[in-house]
Amino acid sequence: MPKKPKKKYYVVWSGKQPGVFSTWEDCKRQVHGVPGSRFRSYPTEEEAKQAYESGGPNSRIRDTKAIPKHKAQLDIFSNDVQSINFEEESISVDAACSGNPGIMEYQGVYTKNGKQIFHFGPIDHATNNIGEFLAIVHALALLKQKQSNLPIYSDSLTAISWVRNKKANTNIEQNASTKRLWLLIRRAEIWLQTNEYPNKIIKWETKVWGEIKADFGRKG
Repeated sequence: MPKKPKKKYYVVWSGKQPGVFSTWEDCKRQVHGVPGSRFRSYPTEEEAKQAYESGGPNSRIRDTKAIPKHKAQLDIFSNDVQSINFEEESISVDAACSGNPGIMEYQGVYTKNGKQIFHFGPIDHATNNIGEFLAIVHALALLKQKQSNLPIYSDSLTAISWVRNKKANTNIEQNASTKRLWLLIRRAEIWLQTNEYPNKIIKWETKVWGEIKADFGRKG
């Protein structure tokens, strides 16, 4: 009897929806047609989750074991998965937070020239991840209103995963001082739960491309 293929888990750091996937087909749906997509296979779910949270290996070369050996499938992915360029025709978002939690603001810019498209804040008692989450949803809602399929870049894997799960998994306490913040979070979650969108949400690779175009420039 032929040996049963070993179970693998697939991590997508850059793709339509980053995350950990239990089948190649699920992984393939996230990376097909996405320039600069980044993924890899792991033998256990625990290793995959740890790799996802760590942001993944620095190399842009994919694990060839994660790619099917069938030539037709290789031909489909050969151009997309080797790309190291970001899409200039896109929106980049970023958040800045003084303290954790602290005073937060976020913005979205046109990636090609850095021109600001929207800005929100400041708002108190927030975190950077919350700001990134709200910025992505803000961009999605704006693009849907304009009937645009431009992709969105964020350098926060956490925020991207919250958007994918349609829920902000934050520990910020709900009280009088955070009432306004939680209204914004709930509004964003409801939008995600009640809307479909064609836009890709892609992890910005800071080590390859430098600071995201929406960066506030306050590091250091």
